[in-house]
Amino acid sequence: MAVTAAALAVAWAGSAVAASPKDQVRAWRQAHEKEIVADFSTLLAMPNIATNLADVDANAAYISGLLQKRGFSTELLRAQPGTPASILAELKTPGARRTVVFYAHYDGQPIGQKGWISTPFTPSMRTALPEARPVDWQAASGPLNPDWRLFGRAAGDDKGTIQAFLSAFDALKAAGVKPSVNIKLLYEGEEEQGSPHFGALVAKNLEKVRGDLLIMGDGPMHPSGKQEINFGNRGITGFKATVYGPLKPLHDGHYGSWAPSPTVMIASLVMSLRDEGGHILIPGFYDDVAPVSAADKAALAALPDVETDLKKAMGLGRNIGPPRLADGYMGPTLNVRAIHAGDDGPSAANAIAIQGDASLDFRLAPGETPARVQQMTEAYLTRLGWFIVRDTPDLATRLAHPKIVRINWDDGASIATESPMESPPAKAVAASIGRTVGYPVLRLPYSGGSSGMAEIVNQLKAPMVGVSIANYDDNQHAQNENLRLGNLWDGIEVYAGLIADLDW
Repeated sequence: MAVTAAALAVAWAGSAVAASPKDQVRAWRQAHEKEIVADFSTLLAMPNIATNLADVDANAAYISGLLQKRGFSTELLRAQPGTPASILAELKTPGARRTVVFYAHYDGQPIGQKGWISTPFTPSMRTALPEARPVDWQAASGPLNPDWRLFGRAAGDDKGTIQAFLSAFDALKAAGVKPSVNIKLLYEGEEEQGSPHFGALVAKNLEKVRGDLLIMGDGPMHPSGKQEINFGNRGITGFKATVYGPLKPLHDGHYGSWAPSPTVMIASLVMSLRDEGGHILIPGFYDDVAPVSAADKAALAALPDVETDLKKAMGLGRNIGPPRLADGYMGPTLNVRAIHAGDDGPSAANAIAIQGDASLDFRLAPGETPARVQQMTEAYLTRLGWFIVRDTPDLATRLAHPKIVRINWDDGASIATESPMESPPAKAVAASIGRTVGYPVLRLPYSGGSSGMAEIVNQLKAPMVGVSIANYDDNQHAQNENLRLGNLWDGIEVYAGLIADLDW
């Protein structure tokens, strides 16, 4: 059932005070909750693993069709043939003085993690974790419970933002409320690969994608549940390391006191890079980190306390780094994504493994560059006695060097993104969201996550403001990714405000 502008006018005709756009958007959403969930479920059911080009392209074509039905002109952009498409959509409004570029990505992380309670591409409505009881939302009467969650890959990261925008646009159109800005949508198809071609894609189409403000709709909300905005994110570079032991597994009774163990070697390598408290041990690593400004410190100090509740929710008896979560975003981190050697479970054997593997990533603070971090890391490992190779070493290399590590750096490295918190566009975003949610929006200098947006922001020469809607515990990048319905409902209102109530 569609709600027309005329129907809404009749519904509100008896009111002494004309309904605000926010009220109209909420009324439309309340009348269309099941339709919104059904549309969102269809979007989530489309496989979108970033490395599968055919699936990513199918998503691009589908989303483009949704936008065309809403009056947007659309174009699929590619950096070069054989690379993932990004969607560019545009809608101009007569009289609008500004153009806002709304960014999101529609590709997703792999789904091979253990512990999924439902098929990742079969969206499932459930209660919150850990119970996660199935819910028959289609048979529910009355409003859907805002604490229910829709489980599926990309629910929170990042298709939820796309659905929020689409539903916000529909609600405004039904109410006869026009956008206050010209709109461009830039929906990326390779963010979860590290955006290796996105910078070139933007450079190739710079005039097409240019705008006065970039709103980035990625990442989770503040753990307090309050709406926050950010003005950048950390950079990233990562690598895979492989160390080598014997050419074949060796009986650990016969050889355990003689042959080097790659299991121990890879553990030692990892612990030489960072300590248990998270401090990175590479000499001089922090020298390039830009100082935290007084304005940034003030914004961080204004954030509400969430750490005590987070420890309870996550079962943590301690934290590493600064006591406050967001304070840690101001510096770099080194995370060990995975470490493995030998076998366990049914395949366990009392043997020395042939190799040990680890996967690591650095989150980079402003001032640091991937090239510099890579150089410092390799120089430090070399000083520790590691001989670095790029391919599997041959026998002569193995015999010539006592400690060999193969290092392969990830594609898609990026520097940190920074935008001014006090620019007129940033103030306009904060004011718009404040009017929508009814309280001053929280401001985070930059988020702990990473993206390739620095290059984009620098090319566009426009400020960026991050506007997230996903629940902080959405399990992005992990099994059982989900989006809380209440976050989607609130996100629809927030994006409606950004469409119709944004000017500077």
